[in-house]
Amino acid sequence: MAKSCKGLAMELVKCLSETDCVKKRPYKECAGEKVPNITSECVGLRETYFNCKRGQVDMRARIRGNKGY
Repeated sequence: MAKSCKGLAMELVKCLSETDCVKKRPYKECAGEKVPNITSECVGLRETYFNCKRGQVDMRARIRGNKGY
């Protein structure tokens, strides 16, 4: 895992661990839900984390620098 997205990933896991969704299903299923049973804070962290990971693959973002965390 890249260092620039590691902090976001840890915050997302922390946020998801506090939801009821994780008590019934794995983290991966809860993070990927279309209609979230998670808080809006976790949804925001999820979108930011996915954009951070996408930015690592996009060569334009890699040249300019990753704006993840």
